[in-house]
Amino acid sequence: MTLRLNGATSGYTEIDAPAVAGSNTLVLPGGNGSDGNILGTDGAGNLSWVNGRMVLGTSQASTSGTSIDFTGIPSWVKRVTVMFNGVSTNGTGKVSLQLGDSGGFETSGYLGTAVFADANQTGTNFGFGFILEEGANAAAIRHGMVVINLINAATNTWSYSGNVARSDQAAITVSAGSKALSATLDRVRVTTSNGTDTFDAGSINILYEG
Repeated sequence: MTLRLNGATSGYTEIDAPAVAGSNTLVLPGGNGSDGNILGTDGAGNLSWVNGRMVLGTSQASTSGTSIDFTGIPSWVKRVTVMFNGVSTNGTGKVSLQLGDSGGFETSGYLGTAVFADANQTGTNFGFGFILEEGANAAAIRHGMVVINLINAATNTWSYSGNVARSDQAAITVSAGSKALSATLDRVRVTTSNGTDTFDAGSINILYEG
């Protein structure tokens, strides 16, 4: 059986059942949903609007200032990817990622380790933020990405993993950890550990999804 809805002036929208349909009922949601929603199902025929959109942020030049902020991350987001293209600073402070919520950026409680792999391998535990690149110096040029995933919505806990390589030398930093926030994530910050070194080259962007 076919259900056809005619347009006000021309054309139509048509819904067809399979040739062998069996017995199946789909219950539509009661509203229009939000921008970026898609139809999901609970497996029992009840449809609802769910977040299924992947959103690329606006690339920011990392050519000045002591931090690069991305704010306004929607509450439905479950994964954030932060990407680096030729990022450099004018000093030796480690470049790190900090997470935040409506109360601001959090500067403690980051758990995990970053390991710098070059001719002499070194490692550092996290503290004030997730360390993106361990072997920091003014000549460092960074490329790569880090990813945070929500692993516990009740405690706003995020897992972290990253791979950031250098193009000025044969070296890469591999890092992983976790962080529990005081509320729902809505911002991320890329900053320097000493708070005084400034960015002087490259660009940074984020990609988030629900």
